[in-house]
Amino acid sequence: MSAFSDALSVTASGLRAQSLRLRTLAENIANADTPGYRRKTIPFETEEDGGTDMSLVRPGRVSLDRKDLAEIYDPAHPLADATGHYLGSNVDLLIEIADAREAQRSYEANLQMFEQTRRMGSDLLDLLRR
Repeated sequence: MSAFSDALSVTASGLRAQSLRLRTLAENIANADTPGYRRKTIPFETEEDGGTDMSLVRPGRVSLDRKDLAEIYDPAHPLADATGHYLGSNVDLLIEIADAREAQRSYEANLQMFEQTRRMGSDLLDLLRR
């Protein structure tokens, strides 16, 4: 039964990582028009599961994208300087939406793997009861 719990642990770590990634991407999309907002990125790291040869995925530290902020011309904006410019965000909605679709697909794949492993364990227990 250890193989089933190992598989469930791996898929659960993937679900947690993709969930955090989706939350971070949602924050980026929500703040795309916020002046001075910097895009957040989150890397994934592997984590050795103690005592086994299995690796789990875990999210790393959230970091800010160092790409330059967009300079927007709008003299009527309250943050505009004497030249009529202010700093917007460095969020590219096309990239964020593409990343969100990828994260959603990965989350769904981990969820399907979790469900399939759970069903296999349940079926095995049913067979052993007979």
